[in-house]
Amino acid sequence: MLLSLNTTKFGFRIRTRQGLVVEHLMIHGRDEADAERKLRQMYPHCEILERSVMQPAVMQPTLAPASGTPDETSFEEIVSLISK
Repeated sequence: MLLSLNTTKFGFRIRTRQGLVVEHLMIHGRDEADAERKLRQMYPHCEILERSVMQPAVMQPTLAPASGTPDETSFEEIVSLISK
C-alpha cells in the first residue's frame, strides 16, 4: 500500500471490547478522523484511551569517512560476518 505525502501517522492507546489494552498502535490517515475510522474498522467498539500525532523522523545526512574514501568492506566480508 502506497501512502501519499499528505498522510500523517497517529498513535493510539485503546481498550478493546474484551478489556485488553493495546498500546503504541500507529495508523496512517489524512487526518485524525480518517485514522480513527480505520482504527474502528480493526477494533470495533473499542475505547480510545489516548491519541497523539506522530511527527515524521528528521532524515539525517550520512557522513562520509574522514579520509574521504568510501568504506572498502567487501560483500564477502559482510556475508562472513552474517554467517558466523
